[in-house]
Amino acid sequence: MKYTQLGRTGLKVSRLVLGTMNFGPQTDEGDSHAIMDAALDAGINYFDTANVYGWGENKGRTEEIIGSWFARGGDRRERTVLATKVYGNMGAEGEPWPNQDKLSALNIRRAVDASLKRLQTDYIDIYQFHHVDRSTPFEEIWQAIDVLVQQGKILYVGSSNFPGYKIAQANEIAARRSGTIGLVSEQCLYNLAERRAEMEVIPAAREYGLGVIPWSPLNGGLLGGVIRKQVEGGRRASGRSADALADTAVRDRIQAYEDLLDKHGLEPGEVALAWLLTRPGVTGPIVGPRTAEQLESALRAVELELSQEVLDGLDEIFPGPGPSPEAFAW
Repeated sequence: MKYTQLGRTGLKVSRLVLGTMNFGPQTDEGDSHAIMDAALDAGINYFDTANVYGWGENKGRTEEIIGSWFARGGDRRERTVLATKVYGNMGAEGEPWPNQDKLSALNIRRAVDASLKRLQTDYIDIYQFHHVDRSTPFEEIWQAIDVLVQQGKILYVGSSNFPGYKIAQANEIAARRSGTIGLVSEQCLYNLAERRAEMEVIPAAREYGLGVIPWSPLNGGLLGGVIRKQVEGGRRASGRSADALADTAVRDRIQAYEDLLDKHGLEPGEVALAWLLTRPGVTGPIVGPRTAEQLESALRAVELELSQEVLDGLDEIFPGPGPSPEAFAW
């Protein structure tokens, strides 16, 4: 495994991030534990989750599965850089009760304590804001975070799904507060087929020293060889992939992508991850394996070196927006 610093911090993290969203809803506790063990054995030390994972009436279940894995000992917690998130409503299903979601100081305090209990740990390495909260000023948010840092409950803070101007706003306000380091990472939707983050989000993250953590690196499975799987295995695309492939233009682009990689003897899913690892500012993409085999495929991407011919071909099929502001101005 290869490692890098998380943004401007001294924290060293793996170039792949283990996403845990499938733990509970799609992968049972035993298999989830096996995947986490395999990830740790392979050198992945950066695990990402969220308080709402498990979803619906099972919100919090994913954190509980990670907590039971930590409880097995063997230095599992000490070897893991743990990231979780706050924002979604954690109240019982039905009519939501006030202050059980978003980023008020009250909800942040309650949410941290609840996550720590589920995770069976006394600290969170990276506590992430899952979404912007337009109702809560950053002065209030940073005051709550300062208290949690002083209490030793969290070490760093990151954002997720923030636009560039909110990254700037958050860190400018943090800079005016003595001792507040501000955001150190941003999780954003970023992959070969979805490159809008290159316009503002990634430039802002790089300017302020945030590590970029792309989520959905395979674009919902579209970049994982979906057409090849249909032809070879008779597996029909479903859900978001099926809807996307119903668009002729999208299907033609994905076909061109798979044809390019077939020409070079490369696996689509591994190339999609390897491409992200070449992008400026990217710390590492989040991979969310449902099986041990999917984890093994992701691990191969770290060692994959893409030729300039392949990189140029990918840019031709999936052109990015270009540099900002030149992409939309002179």
